[in-house]
This record gives sequence, C-alpha cells and structure tokens, in this order.
Amino acid sequence: MSWKSTSSPSGKQNTASGYFDLLKRPIEIYVFIDPLCPECWSIEPFLKKLTIEYGRFFTIRPIISGDLASLQQFKSEKREILKKVWDKTGTRTGMCCDGDVWIENPISSPLVTALAVKAAELQGKKAGMRFLRKVQEYVFLDRKDISDEDVLIECAGKSRLDVSEFKKDLHADAAHRALRCDLKLTKEMDVDSTPTMVVFNESEEDAGLKITGLYSYDVYVKVLKEMLQKDPKPAVKPELEDFLHHYRFVANKEISVVYDWTEQQTKKELKKLVLRQKVREVPVKYGTFWQYISS
Repeated sequence: MSWKSTSSPSGKQNTASGYFDLLKRPIEIYVFIDPLCPECWSIEPFLKKLTIEYGRFFTIRPIISGDLASLQQFKSEKREILKKVWDKTGTRTGMCCDGDVWIENPISSPLVTALAVKAAELQGKKAGMRFLRKVQEYVFLDRKDISDEDVLIECAGKSRLDVSEFKKDLHADAAHRALRCDLKLTKEMDVDSTPTMVVFNESEEDAGLKITGLYSYDVYVKVLKEMLQKDPKPAVKPELEDFLHHYRFVANKEISVVYDWTEQQTKKELKKLVLRQKVREVPVKYGTFWQYISS
C-alpha cells in the first residue's frame, strides 16, 4: 500500500477562523481519476459509502489524470490484453468492466474524453460528477466509444446538462485550461497512477495523506479519521428506496457495500422493489445493475 504525506496544492489558502468556518467541511479529498481506468470505476462503491457515512466532514474534488495519449496506434494484441484486464477487474471487484469494447468499439482519444469531463464541470461540480459517472457507465457497461463526440453529447443529455452549453464548452479554451490545471495538480502531488486519493485537513498546515490504489473500505475510513483527529460515528444510512431514488442507477455491488449486505442479500432486497415496480433489473456482462423507475 502506498500511503504517504504529500504537500498541499500551490496557492491553497488557509481560511480565517470564525463562525462561518463551522459551516465548512474540514476535509478535502482530491480523487485522481482516469475515466478509462477500471480500478477507478471499482472505487465507486467505497466513495458512495464514505459520502453517506462521513460526507458531513469532507468535500470531494475529482481530478482528471492518467495517460491522455492517443490509442489509435494500439495493435490488436494490445487491445486483447486490455480486454482481459478489464474482464478480470470486473469479475474481481464486482463492478462490471466489459472488455469487449476494446475489440468491438475501441476508444481512440482519452484526451477528448478528459476535455468533455472538464467541459461538463463548467456547469458545476455536481454536473461534472454526474457526467463522469455517465461516461463510465457508457464505456464499462455499454461498450461505447467515449471519445466519440456524439456519444459524449448523448451522455451530457442523460446527465441533465445544458447540452447546447456543453457543445460550446467542449471546444472552449476554458475546458483546456481546466484540464491543464488538473494535470499540473497531478504532477505537483506526485501522482503517477490511478485511482489515487489525497486527503487534506483545511485547518491544518500539515501535508495531506496520499492513498494510491484500491483498498478495502476500512482503509479509507481510517485515513479520514486520522485527518480529522477524532473518531466520529457513521451517519444513519438512508432507506434503500431513497438511496436508489438519489443515485438512479447503481450496481448490485455498490448497494451491498453501502448496506453491508452480501450480494445475494442485496438481490433479495431489490427483488422486493422490483415487485413494487420501483426499480428494474439491468443485467450486464458481470453482475447486475438496478435502475430506479420514476413515478
């Protein structure tokens, strides 16, 4: 496990003490993500659980990282290797990664995808996170080429973005500048692989803690509590239907991690909601996803 200190990003200002700081969440978590990284996709259940149980203490800042070089030169042998890695990760983590995309519909330009995420973020952090999630669903589940502009525009619509604004921002200088900022942060914090989380306490001048790789949930909780210098109790989890209503489309694995259920127990609980016509089952290559049905 890589777990070490790293300096805070340049230009980071300490907030003045006072009443209004009580309203500010003390921890900031930089999550370095490559939209094409199956391990980054596999960290989603833990981020959801951490947000539900301890989200009152932190904010998440996604940073686009990874290798943005063109993949068009990849030969068929390389694509076969990527297919096997994705399939293996999907079976190991429970978060489906359908490697057939590298054979059927290979992604050509990670740079285009990265710029699209930054363009979406220009409509707000939540909009950017919704868009990133949709892009990951499209590539890992639906085997779509997420470097294709038409696919990205479709993702924007499904993420409830202003599509006309997104189309303009996709080719705007602002998206390029935002991506350059992410890549600069990646370099400054000495991040050389994804996923990586760097955790800072806003009220401390000490260096942040960096976790490189994918670990069990208790590791992330331990780091958070260490940075908080206290041992808070996790918040009460929402009712399952409320959770599904909020996230709309989630993996069986995500639900089982959040609610501490076995995969079988999760399916049993979800089948009850299927009978009540609250959700529908969406089978994928590895495992199951569940879609909330709007009334």
